[in-house]
Amino acid sequence: MEFTALANHLLIAMPSMRDPNFERTVTLLCQHDENGSLGLVINRRIDEFSLADVLEHLDLKPETAEAANPVFSGGPVHPELGMVLHNDQHQWESTMRISESLGLTTSLDIMQAISRGEGPARSMMVLGYAGWGSGQLEHELQENAWLCAPVNSQIVFDTPVDERWSAAAALLGVDLMTLSTDAGHA
Repeated sequence: MEFTALANHLLIAMPSMRDPNFERTVTLLCQHDENGSLGLVINRRIDEFSLADVLEHLDLKPETAEAANPVFSGGPVHPELGMVLHNDQHQWESTMRISESLGLTTSLDIMQAISRGEGPARSMMVLGYAGWGSGQLEHELQENAWLCAPVNSQIVFDTPVDERWSAAAALLGVDLMTLSTDAGHA
């Protein structure tokens, strides 16, 4: 099988997905190569606390309305690891470029900037990530566990969280509620 890099794409869980970590999720694939994949679930809010709580935990005083933003569960791997998905070109101390317009930052400097109201125009705080070993995601794609769509920043940052799953599938012209749960291979 020929390898195709899928970073900067959305993985949309098929209705038949029963893994509780990924059922009805949309995952932004941040890194994908021969060694494996890293993604962030973008439609699982953590309701127990907000960005303000994370900032206060870091001894930062939240000074902006952004502090009320939700925090997301990015996936089951290292759920204690905080990262900020953002849409600017700024190079923070530790930023992985996903695309020209998307970055993933793990350094404290971005949190300090956000607390002062000087952070990226659009951002999302996530805890944890989704990870796949070499060939694992390709196998799941062959088994029809996921749909794959080009990233759309409006879905990532602007679409209401509970609508992201169906909105991401609509990018492909798919209504997830009309799909059969039986998989086939042509």
